[in-house]
Amino acid sequence: MLELHDGPLHVEEIINRWYIDIRYKNFGAFIPFIGIVRDEKGIDGLSFDIYEPILEAWFEAWQKKAEQEGAMLLMAHSKGDVPNHTSSYISAVLSPQRKVGLRLINDFVEDFKASAPIWKYDLIDGERVYAKNRSMPLSGAGLLST
Repeated sequence: MLELHDGPLHVEEIINRWYIDIRYKNFGAFIPFIGIVRDEKGIDGLSFDIYEPILEAWFEAWQKKAEQEGAMLLMAHSKGDVPNHTSSYISAVLSPQRKVGLRLINDFVEDFKASAPIWKYDLIDGERVYAKNRSMPLSGAGLLST
């Protein structure tokens, strides 16, 4: 399940809803990861643009990897502006065993940071400034050379 939300995520509502939805599905582990926007380098928050078709394909590929291990992935991400001290990203693994879930959540979050088609901007004095120094090039993106 992939959810996109405008603005900061309502962490308590999302985590509680996920837990209520999955608690009787006989998974042995529910391992969430919650990203929180830090107050650093003079920013007021972060802002995000998302290319949804590629994100959905990326997430589905990961869901298939998880299913091969009897696991399932959940993810929520913000679009637009997210102030400091609020959340822009939540992911979770539901797995039959803790070890599988802990490995999957780590691999999933690391690949998300490297591969998800989400562009990050710093919010500084009401302006969006592209966070180039913290961005990663997307595989297959860019101009083709002849």
